[in-house]
Amino acid sequence: MGALSGAELDALVDEAAVDAYDDDEQLTGLFTMIEEHLAVPFTTRVLGVEVTVRRVDLRHGAVVAICHREEIRQAIDILDLPMPEPAPAGAQWVEAYRRWACG
Repeated sequence: MGALSGAELDALVDEAAVDAYDDDEQLTGLFTMIEEHLAVPFTTRVLGVEVTVRRVDLRHGAVVAICHREEIRQAIDILDLPMPEPAPAGAQWVEAYRRWACG
């Protein structure tokens, strides 16, 4: 996935938050777009360990990736999750969420 411009990321945020009245609704809109468009499962490395991201969830005001390694499962803030190369389809929504969350 090529890097999107700030204007392109802003357009994605606007699309996700079109009917949102406050930050919570904007977050829910962005989560919905990530959930619908991010191609899971995919593998990546977290602290040098290969994990499989099987789904995303909304927990405690953040989008998290549910990562699996054998019988171990861990929720990791998706903003802290390294994306593999090449990034999975729909990863642009994670970048739009990052732009929204980090300003």
